[in-house]
Amino acid sequence: MVEKVLQLKCNCNQFPWGKQGSNSLAARLCSKTPGTDFKIDEDKPYAEMWMGTYPELPSYVLATGEDLQDVLDKNADHLIGTTVIKKFNHTKLPYLPKVLSIAKALPLQLHPNKSLAAELHDRNPSDFTDPNHKPEIALALSDFEAFCGFKPLADIERLLQLPPLQVFLPRIKKPEFDDQTLKYVVKAMLQASEEAIAKANDALVELPKDAFGKDSYIPQLLPRLVKQYDKCDNGILVALITMNYLQLKQGDSIYIPADGIHAYLSGDIIECMARSNNVLNTGFCPRADRDSVETFTSVLTFTPHGAEEAILPTGKFERSKNGKTKLYGRPLSEFSVLATEVKDGESETISALGGPSIMIVTKGEGTMKVDGKEHKLSEGYIFFIGHGVDIDFEASTGLQIYTAFVE
Repeated sequence: MVEKVLQLKCNCNQFPWGKQGSNSLAARLCSKTPGTDFKIDEDKPYAEMWMGTYPELPSYVLATGEDLQDVLDKNADHLIGTTVIKKFNHTKLPYLPKVLSIAKALPLQLHPNKSLAAELHDRNPSDFTDPNHKPEIALALSDFEAFCGFKPLADIERLLQLPPLQVFLPRIKKPEFDDQTLKYVVKAMLQASEEAIAKANDALVELPKDAFGKDSYIPQLLPRLVKQYDKCDNGILVALITMNYLQLKQGDSIYIPADGIHAYLSGDIIECMARSNNVLNTGFCPRADRDSVETFTSVLTFTPHGAEEAILPTGKFERSKNGKTKLYGRPLSEFSVLATEVKDGESETISALGGPSIMIVTKGEGTMKVDGKEHKLSEGYIFFIGHGVDIDFEASTGLQIYTAFVE
């Protein structure tokens, strides 16, 4: 019988928005599993390390080189457990954890809901590689900037009174600025010509800082985004004028629902999502890479409004013996995420989880005991752990561990 703990080797992809060479935490962690064949090229940007069984970038069992999914298929009841198999009616992991290292803004995007994902997959399986939705959470490993969801309507309406932006308002004004008006504005910004966007951005740069009121970050961020892409990019206005700009510290996290608009700007994060790679892009990328504005705005969720709705609460995990493990809350059927911090010489026990988990060590050194067997822990070590076993951690130097699991 295969062991319940399998050390994994993973891979890291390259997108232009990733951090360069060993500046990328994703690449550094990926390279630190002993015996892995991943090597960092200092001339390339490394964006995402994927952990799990999604076929685009699957994980492999370090000891044997087997694809993790093949091992799960052969040992499904033992590793995944009948409860989770029955819940999803398959033997694939229902979640996809990643480490992201972000040097510049990712595409302005949303992930289609289940019904649209299924439709797009049927219509175009090469671009939409599965029929699933993709709610996700992002946990900051360092200072982290993101655009996420929409500002309060009153704040958007106030900014749209600025002379360069009034062109994006509907000609016939309704008594109140509501979600339908916001939808019109977002669509107008996304459909505007390159010349119209460039003209608006040029004019905004010329305005005094106090014209933006409490959104004083706009004149600071605008030149930065123009430099990263160009002043003709439609995503710049949508993000700066209509969306919440969040600055998070290590340990903070945000929740992105399916159909929720977002764009990460900078930092290193743990990201976990439902098992999907579907995305609709509409800004911060070349026009040729953008999806239909009509499709994008038809499925986009225009509520809620306000940054506080995006921030994830954290709480003590009930099965944490020594109180050193937090649960990042918002119950999702596909996954939950734990953060464990164990200081030098301290220990922690997590009582048995009801389904399979994947954990990564992002800092420190120590050991993990499962089923009477001890495993070394060090930065960049990644493990799959089967259901129904207690996990004991011991830190020699402060351990930071993140675990995605399903029950």
